[in-house]
Amino acid sequence: MDFLVIGSSLAFMLYMLATLAIVTRLFHPKGPNITLVLSLAVSAIVIHAFNDALLSFSQNVINFNLPNVISLVSLLITIVVTLVALKFKVNLLLPVVYGFTGLWQLVVIFLPPIDSIPLVVEKIFLLSHISFALVAYCVLIIATLFAFQVTYINFKLKSKNLTAVAHLPPLMQVEKQLFTILTAGTAILLVSELIGFIFLDGFLAKESAHKTILSLVSLAIYSLILWGHFEKGWRGHRVLVLMVTASSLLTLAYFGSRFVKEFIL
Repeated sequence: MDFLVIGSSLAFMLYMLATLAIVTRLFHPKGPNITLVLSLAVSAIVIHAFNDALLSFSQNVINFNLPNVISLVSLLITIVVTLVALKFKVNLLLPVVYGFTGLWQLVVIFLPPIDSIPLVVEKIFLLSHISFALVAYCVLIIATLFAFQVTYINFKLKSKNLTAVAHLPPLMQVEKQLFTILTAGTAILLVSELIGFIFLDGFLAKESAHKTILSLVSLAIYSLILWGHFEKGWRGHRVLVLMVTASSLLTLAYFGSRFVKEFIL
């Protein structure tokens, strides 16, 4: 455990340094030093990944308690956003992602021990459902972050504050990326739900019905956003509000009841 404390502390410091490296030069004429930022972030990601491997995986079980799942989800989101940053300007997203992930690495050090929630590897369909659900959640949260970035750029352009967006990508480029990511995330979420309905016996059981209903409502809202954009030209504030609503419901579906069970009851 001492090694995990050291690893989490080191990952926290590296994530915070990466966040500061962006924030302190976000509006600098030359912009942030992306090489420095990504070097710090990659170092943090490597340590974070090793910590998660030690916490979550052992022999024939996978410990999917809530802190481990949040840490794993934040790791996946961080990896994807970092890879995107290699090619595109996502300076507004990086401090949010690195800041949250770094703070969670600090939080896990002080959390009380939580009983293991094993997931037997032999249960292939259950593992597939959970894997697709986690990937979908990560992709859709990234899409939500892109929606915030689109709204910010659009607001600054309308107020003619060109300095604030000088080091950000063009509005249309970010909007195209948003709906590409949203389409992929919605498709993966649909696959996860189909696996649950077809192969999992307890998918509609009383104890998990609320998760199923909330995730289906989220899926419906994400699908509505895509339909509204491609058929009706929806964009801007309406898309952001619907994205935040759907992502909040999906977060509640995935983590709400587990938070109550593992931390309150």
